[in-house]
Amino acid sequence: MPSILIVDDDADLSAIVARYLESEGFAVERAASAEEAYDVLAARAFDLVLLDINLPGDDGFAACAALRRASDVPIVFASARTSETDRIVGLDTGGDDYLPKPYSLRELLAHVNALLRRSCGRAGGGAAGAALSAGPFVLDEGAGAVLKDGESVALSPKEFALVRFLMAHEGEAVSKERLLAEVWGAFSEVEPQTVSVHMSWLRAKLEDDPAHPAYFKTVRGRGYRFDAEGGAS
Repeated sequence: MPSILIVDDDADLSAIVARYLESEGFAVERAASAEEAYDVLAARAFDLVLLDINLPGDDGFAACAALRRASDVPIVFASARTSETDRIVGLDTGGDDYLPKPYSLRELLAHVNALLRRSCGRAGGGAAGAALSAGPFVLDEGAGAVLKDGESVALSPKEFALVRFLMAHEGEAVSKERLLAEVWGAFSEVEPQTVSVHMSWLRAKLEDDPAHPAYFKTVRGRGYRFDAEGGAS
């Protein structure tokens, strides 16, 4: 079941939207502020975030930038602020779509479904929230869990995001710069060496012999590659 987080301080509106989306087969949680959303997202993964701009504390633009640094979750702005500048800023900070208020619930559903289809295509297809499986690994996006040979392995959010991206691009050499942009956000000031450190950590958890990785391999001069077959480096 695809999961959606609604971030809006209008409790009445978010309740109406949540009930409608639930009736359409989505699992929905609500947050009334960016700070509340950060806590919810730290506890579990979602397939999509529906985000207002005018929020207490961090506004929607700041929240979007923060979420994008930590995740590639699709983000839809839903706001009564409809100027060209607001729409541009929303997309530039990492939003994937911008839906002006007031909107019809059917229009919202169409935007959500379209974005989830595109998101699934980038991740290698399949239904939103479905498990991604390759080799001995099963990555359950909805549960935020990675299993190896049926055993759950605890990963940090960044390690989980790295595994997810590399598995979704199986066999492809992915540069550190691209991983930084996808996992930490395009505007992150994190150094490329951070990727190497996190790769070392996840190898220690997922490889039988971390010094000679069979699945999460280094491609000299090009970055990293996930090999589902687990061949020798």
